[in-house]
Amino acid sequence: MNRTPTLVSRLPAVGTTIFTVMSALAQQHGAVNLGQGFPDFECDPLLLDAVNVAMRAGHNQYPPMTGIVPLREAVARKIEALYGAHYDAGSEITITAGATQAILTAVLAVVHPGDEVIVLEPCYDSYVPNIELAGGRVVRVPLAAGTFRPDFHAIAAALNPKTRAIIVNSPHNPSATVWTRDEMQRLATLLDPTDTLLISDEVYEHMVFDDAPHVSASTIPALAARSFVVSSFGKTFHVTGWKIGTVAAPAALSAEFRKVHQFNVFTVNTPMQHALAAYLADAAPYRTLPAFYQAKRDLFRAGLAGTRLRLLPSQGSYFQCVDYSAVSDLGEEAFCRWLTSEIGVAAIPLSAFYADGRDQHIARLCFAKRDETLRAALQRLARL
Repeated sequence: MNRTPTLVSRLPAVGTTIFTVMSALAQQHGAVNLGQGFPDFECDPLLLDAVNVAMRAGHNQYPPMTGIVPLREAVARKIEALYGAHYDAGSEITITAGATQAILTAVLAVVHPGDEVIVLEPCYDSYVPNIELAGGRVVRVPLAAGTFRPDFHAIAAALNPKTRAIIVNSPHNPSATVWTRDEMQRLATLLDPTDTLLISDEVYEHMVFDDAPHVSASTIPALAARSFVVSSFGKTFHVTGWKIGTVAAPAALSAEFRKVHQFNVFTVNTPMQHALAAYLADAAPYRTLPAFYQAKRDLFRAGLAGTRLRLLPSQGSYFQCVDYSAVSDLGEEAFCRWLTSEIGVAAIPLSAFYADGRDQHIARLCFAKRDETLRAALQRLARL
């Protein structure tokens, strides 16, 4: 008898994600998909040319496990130029298969069964499964209701000798808030007497608006000394499908990170690494990114101003959250389904980013789209 053995799931709570559901619904109804967080426009042709050059130059075999030297050196120079922080390219910079893999690898490298890890809800959906796979205990601390600012009293109350790490994401997905220098310094002060590590998810670092700075954990020495700082080339250069990111961490942390990295990924796409190393010689593409995305944010917010949707602040990332209380009494998932099928615009319910599915009548929209895509969505949303 042919029988597949029954498995006990490592992740029993994980099913089809709301992102998959809403994308399928958008396709079914011909809706403008502002749910998924990735661009619908192309990257710089110069970056594609650099990939072709690398491939034809023979850079098609396994690279070093930690990433090619020119790219690690370019990343170290970029961090120092932007944030004034020095990382050794040889021992403190690792090239990863995207930021999601970087976060998983950091968690697996440092979390032992029974260790606690603090996540600040609402949060990116990979954090909790990552911790569970490591055998850790998830400690959920909500961001302040209404503002999504960090609640330091709640964070302090959650810290204890079992706390192995805290995951912080700024600019923040889904709320589009950005931590200030004072807030990052307060975090440093809270963590200083502890052995708690920081996993700093900074994938939207180049999407901070209104002339505000991105305050990287690397800029605060007390945080940098205990942090894995995670960045994403995919987010920065509009190539999310390339799945290439970086982790900057002190040598002792990087050594443990690399022990896991070499067995869950080993190496990262070679020609893309060479292309990115060459492309980083020009700082303009990432230094001009805040203005590029701010223009899209402003276009989108101006178009929504005439609707009954209440716009929450969008300080960074490429997301805009809206409170639809004046439009509908439906719960968040039901509203987003209705918005997709009846209005023709797909969004993501904020409740998807909370373990308890709490409903605040807020939906997340993505403006990393061509202007014509945004205008098409705005034309439909004008009915609200």
